[in-house]
Amino acid sequence: MDTENSVNHEPDMDGRDIENDQLMDCKETWTAESYTQPLLSKRVNTTSQIAIVGANVCPIESLDYEIVENELFKQDWRSRKKVQIFQYVILKWAFALCIGLFTGLVGIFNNIAVENISGFKLLVTTDLMTDKKYFKAFAVYAGCNVGLAAAAGALCAYIAPAAAGSGIPEVKAYLNGVDAYSILAPGTLFVKIFGSVLGVSAGFVVGKEGPMVHTGACIASLLGQGGSRKYHLTWRWLRYFKNDRDRRDLITCGAAAGVAAAFRAPVGGVLFALEEAASWWRSALLWRTFFTTAVVAIVLRAFMQLCSSGSCGLFGEGGLIMYDVSAATVTYSSSDILAVLLLGIIGGIFGSFYNYLVDKVLRVYSIINERGAAFKILLVVTIALLTSCCSYGLPWFAQCIPCPADSSVSCPNTDVSGNYKSFQCPSGYYNDLASLFLNTNDDAIRNLMSTSTSKEFHISTLFIFFTAVFCLGIITYGIAIPSGLFIPVILAGAGYGRLVGRLFESISKLDTGLFALLGAASFLGGTMRMTVSLCVILLELTNDLLLLPLVMLVLLISKSVADNFNKGVYDQIMKLKGFPYMEAHAEPYMRQLVALDVVSGPLITFSGVEKVETILHALRTTGHNGFPVIDNPPFSDAPELCGVVLRSHLLVLLKGKFFSKDKILGGEEILQRFAAFDFAKAGSGKGIKVDDLDIEEEEMDMYIDLHPITNTSPYTVVETMSLAKAAILFRQLGLRHMCVVPKSQGRPPIVGILTRHDFMPEHVLGLYPHIKPHK
Repeated sequence: MDTENSVNHEPDMDGRDIENDQLMDCKETWTAESYTQPLLSKRVNTTSQIAIVGANVCPIESLDYEIVENELFKQDWRSRKKVQIFQYVILKWAFALCIGLFTGLVGIFNNIAVENISGFKLLVTTDLMTDKKYFKAFAVYAGCNVGLAAAAGALCAYIAPAAAGSGIPEVKAYLNGVDAYSILAPGTLFVKIFGSVLGVSAGFVVGKEGPMVHTGACIASLLGQGGSRKYHLTWRWLRYFKNDRDRRDLITCGAAAGVAAAFRAPVGGVLFALEEAASWWRSALLWRTFFTTAVVAIVLRAFMQLCSSGSCGLFGEGGLIMYDVSAATVTYSSSDILAVLLLGIIGGIFGSFYNYLVDKVLRVYSIINERGAAFKILLVVTIALLTSCCSYGLPWFAQCIPCPADSSVSCPNTDVSGNYKSFQCPSGYYNDLASLFLNTNDDAIRNLMSTSTSKEFHISTLFIFFTAVFCLGIITYGIAIPSGLFIPVILAGAGYGRLVGRLFESISKLDTGLFALLGAASFLGGTMRMTVSLCVILLELTNDLLLLPLVMLVLLISKSVADNFNKGVYDQIMKLKGFPYMEAHAEPYMRQLVALDVVSGPLITFSGVEKVETILHALRTTGHNGFPVIDNPPFSDAPELCGVVLRSHLLVLLKGKFFSKDKILGGEEILQRFAAFDFAKAGSGKGIKVDDLDIEEEEMDMYIDLHPITNTSPYTVVETMSLAKAAILFRQLGLRHMCVVPKSQGRPPIVGILTRHDFMPEHVLGLYPHIKPHK
């Protein structure tokens, strides 16, 4: 929760100062109470002040997306030459190139590593099964899975807890303005890459696609740090990117590159960033994200051609099309449309139910995970053992099926993948359930979406597989490994889609492989609540534009049905983690309130020329990150709002110790002594803290001129503006502080400051519990 509120409140209830805790990982603060108690519940009157008390789920702040137009900024802008502007533009495109290049390389590495590790494990298991050493085969299979899972869990538990899960909710929150950038740290990137490889190779019902979005964002964040002063790697040109606005654009490119690398869908990556990830968009950013995903596609194509010669081990030939269904003839009638409508309704119901169960499981896992790293790893190992038992044990209940006589591929398969797994069956027969479970997740989806193989899987097999994957996907998400939600949802959706295709094969002309694709689309729409980006991603995945009308229809129906029950899965996860996410729309109850209704006091302000002791005391006793600066006579004819000064800028100015004994303006000297680069935002955790200041006793009574670092053009709203209108302005402009000014003259020039915290439903409804939130 944002701590830059305009009230002089005490430190958090747990006794920690917000400033020293702002980089904490939100996942580590999950408690059972965090899900049931409001973020900020009530207002308590004391003898000296009005204080706000409550349980902060996640004490994190907003990002400074607003341009701080102070004197230093204006001087720097006026002094920039054309060559510097040219350097800035070139560097932005160079960073986009690097993001695409590195994300593409990571995507190739993940695919090759997963295919080889999983392939080796499955080859050994298959060889032992061929020799009828069934118990030994299970021991090897389960042992490999548990070992890989334990390694992934240990990486997350001990090195980077923020790397657990998908990472898409965290990236989405960051791009909304939530300052929780510990999720983009170098350690998080390392664990995300290797933990994802280990987790997917361990046979979990998870995907590497969601973590790839987080990985791309981490790569972009590291490039956007502007180098490192500590290791003398700072290049002078990189000073242009030491601000949150440019880092936000780079991370948006990184998220798009992650989708492009995961699904090999460059256009889908751009649309994913536009529809789901980014909260602010503009045409220039569209060009850069498109360029970034194009670079990813080129890198993927180059390495797949290299691997086609067999130089990548078990990776195989590969290709940008992951699940090719273009071989099937797409002709449909009214009966097929009815089947598609049914799929959309089923997908919406199942998707909302899936989100509901994921929400419940995450609440339980949060209680287990907060007990420590050992419990996290134990939970990972338990789920890995359960998944291994299901994957190896359930195929024993399936009947052996004779191999098709006209099959164009070997049956049963002798390699690690394929539609026809022998398992325990004699020669000439295959086990259809083993063909789905004892394969990588990608190969299982490929088998389900295979065309011209309508009788390959029994109806009972598809029902068992769907039930198992549905349940395993729910209980797996939330454990301490990098895990994506896309693949479990696609697996389950393709399973029931093919099942519906088998049930409707007497009245429908559509291939069962196409039904599997439409089922996956319906389940994705019901869980993710995306439409345009999912449609394009699926079409790029499957290489069949003729399915476009049906995919659009099923996505629209499933999303519409699911929206009647709950929110999308990523929105639910963000709420569970306590991210103060600003929605694109205002809540209906906000129209009953005005901006003044959620402003609390007393307000902490500074004079244009302020005493050092006053500033230092305010910084030490509050967690505010923005302070109004008011000019009083003799510096102005009457009290007037000069602007807003940031905590980080005050700390830099105090550390420079440019003080004066008299209360006079010293702006010109400060402009000569400091440069705008000195006030640029440092990388993660590298900013100046109050404890870093060394102020002598005699300096406490000296004065400092705040005018050069004061943002003289802050965004202001009149106190009578509706809270709904103020919330929309706050979100669309990407603000951190919004000043509330009085409507009438003769009053103080500022009433208070609105921050992200003040627009949160928990805060507003806590102050006014009589308001009906859904009216």
